Amino acid sequence: MNIGNVISEKRKALGLTQQALAEKLHVSFQAISKWENGTSCPDIELLPQIAAILKTTIDSLLGYPSQSVTDYDKRYGNEEYYWGLKPNNLCYEIMRIKPPVKPYKVIDIGCGEGKDAVFLARNGYDVTAFDASEQGLSKARELADTYGVKVDFFKADVRDFRLEADYDIIFSSGVFHYIPLELRENVVNNLKAHTTTNGINVVNVFVEKPFIPLPPDTEKGEFVVDSWKSGELFMYYHDWLFHKNEEWIFDCDSSGTPHKHCMDVLIAEKV
Repeated sequence: MNIGNVISEKRKALGLTQQALAEKLHVSFQAISKWENGTSCPDIELLPQIAAILKTTIDSLLGYPSQSVTDYDKRYGNEEYYWGLKPNNLCYEIMRIKPPVKPYKVIDIGCGEGKDAVFLARNGYDVTAFDASEQGLSKARELADTYGVKVDFFKADVRDFRLEADYDIIFSSGVFHYIPLELRENVVNNLKAHTTTNGINVVNVFVEKPFIPLPPDTEKGEFVVDSWKSGELFMYYHDWLFHKNEEWIFDCDSSGTPHKHCMDVLIAEKV
């Protein structure tokens, strides 16, 4: 995809007109139009400003894979699995609501080291999964080989990637806090549009609570874009059938220092 196509796609995703983008960049709307139809390109000096306004990276504008928004390559560099190998409890919820009576198509968004994707593949699902960390994906592929299952792993950034194929089950755990507030509706609408009839979306999000301190890994510099508010995730799915919508506070020691998180958890069906 050339830079004009990328600018057009991301501008529309943010609900910006060509005129609005032009005003932010102090150029004419005709210049934006020429970029988007491929008859000219923006000056190199404008690229940082364009990337900032469109909530993306210069690499992404130029068609290169985005660098990870986090330090997970470093976290996943050890031989052991950072999150362990026990599957997320939501995997069992998936099996309860959508048992693998046939190879349902699943996509795991932000799969990390692949423990959940591999678990679902071992239980008969047709699994695709992506993550921004190449180190995590390498360990995920090794895990799949260990269990002799096929998972289509690939590298992508949740901020940039949009589904084009349809899936019976869309799963994402602990990832959506990296999606900027301005892109949330676009991302969720893309997931909903590419869910098959009677398919499910299984998602959790970290929720901000003033009485819960930031976790230690955040304080060390993890890039958290925007916190979610209680119930915000549920509102995006107000027109779907809810199988689960709950909020819970739990203990975590992933950083080596005990701390707490609050999460909203949703399982919703497209009917």
